[in-house]
Amino acid sequence: MVREARAVDVSGRVDEPRGARPGSAPGGAAGGDASLAGVPGGAARAEGPEAEGPETEGPEADGVAVGVAGGLPPGGLRRVARVVLLDPDDRILLMHGHEPDDPARSWWFTPGGGVEGDETREEAALRELAEETGITDAELGPVVWRRICSFPFDGRRWNQDEWYYLARTRHRTAALGERLTDLEVRSVAGLRWWTSAELSAARETVYPTRLAGLLRTLLDEGPPPAPVVLSPEIV
Repeated sequence: MVREARAVDVSGRVDEPRGARPGSAPGGAAGGDASLAGVPGGAARAEGPEAEGPETEGPEADGVAVGVAGGLPPGGLRRVARVVLLDPDDRILLMHGHEPDDPARSWWFTPGGGVEGDETREEAALRELAEETGITDAELGPVVWRRICSFPFDGRRWNQDEWYYLARTRHRTAALGERLTDLEVRSVAGLRWWTSAELSAARETVYPTRLAGLLRTLLDEGPPPAPVVLSPEIV
């Protein structure tokens, strides 16, 4: 049976309070999605190093289970905010990343990157979206997914705690932003809008791994009452 897709809005946003403990959970975490996510799920600011170095936090912070954190390679968790950006046609915007020295090793991933200074994850999500895509009118909604991942990128390993914010924009076109770092210039080939059907049929690597199914559920059912916790992946 084909379910009628419902319009997804971005109501019910839960912000991370300024001044709270870094990475404090937005209204609690939801239980288990079996999807694997991870490796190297992005590039440049998203999944690669920044010129200033990544901001990290202790492995037991942010509601991360000790058992999960204990299985990660050494190092703190980089706090990351990502954006599930939908246009008026319910297409999702993905960036095309690759290893700086090996363009043939490529993948698609959502915009976003590491939290800087004392900004909240919500602020980081909007800043990264503007820097990477030039889009500044996005209406940011709730955190819909969370994941822990660890992967190699650009010659080093990254441990990340990623929050995925749902967002809407009026734009139907997009281009790479004008404030990319040198690493982003070397590791991001472009971006494009994807329909749910295109993602389901894609043979290219996309992160999170089961993004097509996650997006279809989001479009059919709307935002979850609490963030869905994706299974961690260590590569």
